[in-house]
Amino acid sequence: MSKTPDLSVNVAGALRLANPVIAASGTWGYGDEYADIVDVQKLGAIICKGTTLLPGDGNPQPRIVEVTGGVLNSVGLQNIGVEALIAEKAPQWATWKVPVLVNIAGNTIDEYAKLAARLEGVAGVSGIEVNISCPNVSKGGMHFGTDPSAASEITSAVKGATTLPVIVKLSPNVTDIAAIAQAVEKAGADAVSLINTVGGMAIDLKRRRPALGNVTGGLSGPAIKPIALLMVYRVAGCVNIPVIGCGGVVDARDALEFIMAGSTAVQVGTAGLADPRATLAVIDGLLEYLATNGIRSIGDLRGVARR
Repeated sequence: MSKTPDLSVNVAGALRLANPVIAASGTWGYGDEYADIVDVQKLGAIICKGTTLLPGDGNPQPRIVEVTGGVLNSVGLQNIGVEALIAEKAPQWATWKVPVLVNIAGNTIDEYAKLAARLEGVAGVSGIEVNISCPNVSKGGMHFGTDPSAASEITSAVKGATTLPVIVKLSPNVTDIAAIAQAVEKAGADAVSLINTVGGMAIDLKRRRPALGNVTGGLSGPAIKPIALLMVYRVAGCVNIPVIGCGGVVDARDALEFIMAGSTAVQVGTAGLADPRATLAVIDGLLEYLATNGIRSIGDLRGVARR
């Protein structure tokens, strides 16, 4: 009898996942919101919503608008704050076998470092994703992700404040994403994830005003997959750390494209809003593809489109 294909991957330092499918930050909240309808333990990992030092109220409504091929969102980092996360969420995560990473965001480099230090040694926290690419906040966020020097400085500060695996999430709203990736790698990042949402807007024809309360937002979903795939392809060719692809992953075919372009793992975000079980369907699809094609390990497909 043939063995089940191996989906396990190393995504950042010693952080090994049972499979390469990660629930993306933002759309999965803190993970417990999905626990009653999805077997979260089957996921490779969960990345919780963007977390700041203090609780955040987010941006004015409306915050989400459906557009052709995707969703525009401008939530604006509404969250419970790091202290409530540690007290209320991390204890539950500590009972799960699926690793949970915390996406962190701040207005200053010092805030990022303080967040990383506060999460150090917290049971239930398996790693950090550094959000330097959010387009929906007035300060910090994407500003740091568009400048190689600033991105490098934040990465160094976070790495100096924690022993946890550090993944840096990159913005597509730049002229050269490869330069940003190389800068954070040099500063010590254990991995990079890309891409975050693409800046955009929509107009409400009835009100004749911007459809989002914050005017602009971030486009996610299938519409941005070709952009994300190209950027992953470019970055995977110029760094020596794992690349985590995200942007428009809906099914196993999408995930396989990212992996063949050089991704070690993928994140599923917007698809989970339409179908909370989309992540599990991607995992099943990957297993089926490997079994059908006689491939022993998902790692055997990584970067094959580059050879």
